Amino acid sequence: MRDTLVLNASFEPLSTVTLNRAVVLVLTDKAVVEQARPGLRMRAAAVDLPVPRVIRLCRYVRVPFRRHAPWSRRGVLIRDQHRCAYCGRRATTVDHVVPKAQGGGDSWLNTVASCAEDNHRKADRTPEEAGMPLLHRPFVPSPADAMLLALGADDRSALPDGVAPARAEPAALGGPARSA
Repeated sequence: MRDTLVLNASFEPLSTVTLNRAVVLVLTDKAVVEQARPGLRMRAAAVDLPVPRVIRLCRYVRVPFRRHAPWSRRGVLIRDQHRCAYCGRRATTVDHVVPKAQGGGDSWLNTVASCAEDNHRKADRTPEEAGMPLLHRPFVPSPADAMLLALGADDRSALPDGVAPARAEPAALGGPARSA
């Protein structure tokens, strides 16, 4: 099961937490369930609770402003929806567009999701040197984008009003459209 989205008391997205953590927050009256997973309930001796998809904290939490989501391998895979940037198949690794051996670093704009086969085939070469064009250009997601992407594309449309604003496709954020 996917993680649960946590909203601040003002309905702005804060993070995602595991189902266990979400249930603890609800049971200790620190959060309320805003949206439940349809048809699923958690039952125990003295508890009957809908399985939370989105919870909202009861008290406002001040969060320092961040312009960008922090880079991580998991974040790159989520941003690219676990699709290889070279062939479009399921990606399990992260590849550096400009390899570390050539001075490339860990950043949103220098890393893409890749299947192990293409990552190995490209090796320490740029996509141009390897003759492997990118299907899409990497982009820097905002912290809110990163949380919404973590929930999965299907879940974004099911979020409460105001949580999932209409977003442009990755192509509008600086890269060519993906081929299907």
